[in-house]
Amino acid sequence: MAKQNKQEIKWLDLPEDHDYPAAASYLSLIYESKVVEALIDKLQSIATSNFKAKDLFRASNLSLLGISNSHVRKDARKIKTGNAISPLLLVRDQANGNVIIADGYHRLCAVYRFDEDAIIPCKIV
Repeated sequence: MAKQNKQEIKWLDLPEDHDYPAAASYLSLIYESKVVEALIDKLQSIATSNFKAKDLFRASNLSLLGISNSHVRKDARKIKTGNAISPLLLVRDQANGNVIIADGYHRLCAVYRFDEDAIIPCKIV
């Protein structure tokens, strides 16, 4: 059986500037503002790590959004056209034993549609 060619997924080296405020907005639903500020500072200064898409879903306990979601569809189009997408911003929630996707949930869903074993660059604290 011939091996199927997988869609190449291009990544930016660093998250885009607007990713950090988006992450802060989401995290402010969970944590107090001082904690959020500290987490964002750490995310901005930490090096990027790589994880498989399927492992990120397992660790986050989130459901896969379908291509009918407009944000997932937009990110899937970026992937198909060869545009680089931004790394994910993650926070380890040790109290609950999971990973919070502070920014990049829709990108993760789009990537997973192409390749569940895709290696995704992430900043994780």
